[in-house]
Formats: sequence, structure tokens, C-alpha cells
Amino acid sequence: MTVYHFVGIKGSGMSALAQILHDMGYKVQGSDVGKYFFTQEALEESKIKILPFQRNNIKQGMTVIAGNAYPDTHEEIEEAIKQDIPVVRYHAFLGEFMKKFTSIAITGSHGKTSTTGLLSHVMGGAKPTSFLIGDGTGKGVKNAECFVFEACEYRRHFLSYFPDYAIMTNIDFDHPDYFSNVEDVFSAFQQMAMQVNKAIIAYGDDEQLQKIQAAVPAIFYGFGEGNDFQARNIEKSTRGTKFDVFVRNHFYATFEIPTFGDHNVLNALSVIALCHYEEIGAEIIQAQLKTFEGVKRRFTEKMLGNQVLVDDYAHHPVEIKATINAARQKYPDKPIVAVFQPHTFTRTQTFLQEFGESLGEADKVYLCEIFGSARENHGKLSIDDLRAKIDGAEILHEEDTSPLLLQDDSVLIFMGAGDIQKFQAAYERLLQQQLKKAQ
Repeated sequence: MTVYHFVGIKGSGMSALAQILHDMGYKVQGSDVGKYFFTQEALEESKIKILPFQRNNIKQGMTVIAGNAYPDTHEEIEEAIKQDIPVVRYHAFLGEFMKKFTSIAITGSHGKTSTTGLLSHVMGGAKPTSFLIGDGTGKGVKNAECFVFEACEYRRHFLSYFPDYAIMTNIDFDHPDYFSNVEDVFSAFQQMAMQVNKAIIAYGDDEQLQKIQAAVPAIFYGFGEGNDFQARNIEKSTRGTKFDVFVRNHFYATFEIPTFGDHNVLNALSVIALCHYEEIGAEIIQAQLKTFEGVKRRFTEKMLGNQVLVDDYAHHPVEIKATINAARQKYPDKPIVAVFQPHTFTRTQTFLQEFGESLGEADKVYLCEIFGSARENHGKLSIDDLRAKIDGAEILHEEDTSPLLLQDDSVLIFMGAGDIQKFQAAYERLLQQQLKKAQ
């Protein structure tokens, strides 16, 4: 039996795919760097072997699945090529794999992971559904009919996919190290739209998505009057959000979600539209929406002392604003404190002004040093350039998170796509020490 060996198994997509194949009964192992990543917890729970990178991991009888971050000159990939062992890139493998199912790609500049998690949960209440979520979560369901997966636009990787459906949540300028402008991003989504086989579910209030051309029906959702699926009569509370859905101006049903902010209403609306198209009953959708517990690193909360600590992946100005607004809905009487680690120098430089404006919506801002990436580990600007854009912002260091102790009875949102969790972990240790002393 073939052994699937993942080069870079701790990557979020790679980890999820490894779990899916493992659940389906295949032999799976992988290799990566020694550093701890939150994605490895699920692999360890499944007893999937994680090895350090080395040539002698590669043996006959394997199929090597290579992560997109690793070049052909990586020692394990080189060794596989030398031994004439099949090497398949992650996105190419996924493109072939999905052909076995009714496949639904969730793509967009923001909201992919949350929407993928939500759709897989809702569809799973009606049909056997396997799924791959960009937070490192994957599940392979035996006899699955449907496959829900996150499709990333970066480097046009999603052009390896020819799904039955695509949900397109929005088009925004991001990944400035690859895309030149929003028109370049749009061109990638336009190409993707032409590869969809049954229907596209698109956010109709997005001026870019309104221009999408496709050979299949495009169903639009949003708050505006012209949408096929429209959310009306939105009621926001500290427990969640309730809204009515109208399908082409006819009342369909009322839905409740245990989440906060307009972006989560839109995510739910896209899921409702897709499920309606697939003839899943409103009562199933209603029940499943109510029980969704979220995905990793998307407004993940814990209470310590009288502070609420939130871990969130927000790393683009639009996402930061949405996360702060969601916190205000849930905690209207608490100060909102942003602890933000910019992700990549190119993104920070490109959106410097917008970062300043979106972070400025918090009551207090702490900034961590810019997190470089494998693609770029230094840049011309520094964190002080961003600090200058935000009134009262302070720099926070991992070795001294004590300034956060001053934010009594607040919501502290630790935001970023790098290793912002280490700042939260350091602060939690400090806070627990303080709480013990006070007992």
C-alpha cells in the first residue's frame, strides 16, 4: 500500500489533507521543522508520524506530497526525484482528489476559513461531507458525497481546481508580494470562475465580484436590494445575530447564528444560498447554524481574571476592522484593546495608512515587531512607522507583556498571521502569576 509522505506536513492545508487521507484509511506520515505549530496537535492526536527533514525519510513505495513553500531543491524532494518516486504538489494533488465528490471551493480575499468551517458543519447535517479547512483541520468521512475545501488565491494556486461550486466571499487587494493591484487579483478570480462546473455563489455587494463572468449561473448574496439572497431585519445582541433571508424578494426563513459582526452574517448567507441550491431544507440549515462552534484562530476566546483574551488571525486592515466590530457587538461595555503583529514587510508597507485607520478603531493599541516570512525576512520600514500612524500606540515585547496588566476589565484581541500566539502565551503566564499572588 502506498505511503503518503508530506514534505512540510505542519502547513495548514498540508496538515488538513494528511488528516483526510488518514481518516480514509491511507498510510500517512510527514516531515517538517522542529518548531511547534498549532496545526500539529491534530496530527499528533491521529498518531500521524512527524519526522525532521532528512533525505533518508524518502523510500520506495511512497508518494511524496510537497508543500508549496518548499522548492524542488529541498533535500527530500531532490531525493524523491533521484529515486524516481512520484512527487505531487499539494494543490495539484487536491485538484485530482476532489474529482471523486461534489466539490465546493470557498475562496475570497477574506473569510475563507470561517466560511469553509461553517459550510462543512451545515452540509454535514444533511449529507456525508469531507472537508479541508485552512486552520489545519481536515476530516475524511467514509462514503462522503461532498467535499468542502478552502481554495487560496495566493500565487493563483486555486487554478489547479475545477470544482462543482465556488463560494466567492470578496475580492480585495492583498498578497502585494505577488499581486500587483486589485485588477490583478480580479483577473485570478475571473480565471477561477471559468473553471467552475455548476454554479458560483458570490458576494453581490462587492464591486469586483459584480463584474465576474462565468459559463455557469452566478447567484449573488448580500445586504443590497439587487441580491438573489438578501439578509434583512438584522438583530444584533450579545448572544449572537438573528436575520431574515429573502430569496429574490420572497421571504425564505429566519436564521440565528451564535457569532458577531456583519461579516459573519455574510458568511452564513453564502452557506444558506449554497445549501438552498443543493436542496437542503431550511430546518436543517437553521439547526446546524445554531450549533457551529467556530474554527481555530477566528475570535477564539478565553477568560482570565476580568479580561477576555481573543486569538484571531486578522492580518489585513479589512479583517482587523471586522474583528474589532465583532468584539464591540459581543462586549459593548468593555474597552477593546488590539495587540497586533503585522505579517510581512510588503503587506505592512502597502497598507500602512489603512492599518493605522483600522487599528485606530480600538480603544488602545499595542504593536509587536513585524513578522517576516520565508519569502522575506527584512524590509526598509519598521514597526515604528506603523506606531506613528496610531495615537497612543505602544510597542509590546514578548519578554515584557506587563503593560497589558493595566488594561483592566478589557477585551484583548491578539491579532496576526505570524506567531502572535507567543505574545498571548507570555501574557497568560504573567497574568496567572499575578492572579495567584492576589489569592
